[in-house]
Amino acid sequence: MIVDTITEAKAQLSALISAVEQGEEVIIKRAGKPVAVLKKYDQSHQERKPGAFTGKIQILDDFNQLPHDLEEAFGMIIETAAESAVGYSPDNEKDEQ
Repeated sequence: MIVDTITEAKAQLSALISAVEQGEEVIIKRAGKPVAVLKKYDQSHQERKPGAFTGKIQILDDFNQLPHDLEEAFGMIIETAAESAVGYSPDNEKDEQ
């Protein structure tokens, strides 16, 4: 069914809804151009099932571990006074022992 104006659609809304309930599609025009389609609502979605991706996704052990440079950039690494000293490196500490 085609409705030529929005005013006409407003005046016949109940009848248009009844037509849609019967499975008919209604096209509403404005200035001679189709602008809207009324059609029956289809509520055919499937219920979500927990565990649908079981065995399909693998999360590695280091998933939550950030690379050292990012931890440092986000301030997640707290340097000790010795580490913040100029020229400190854990390798230097090993050499001194």
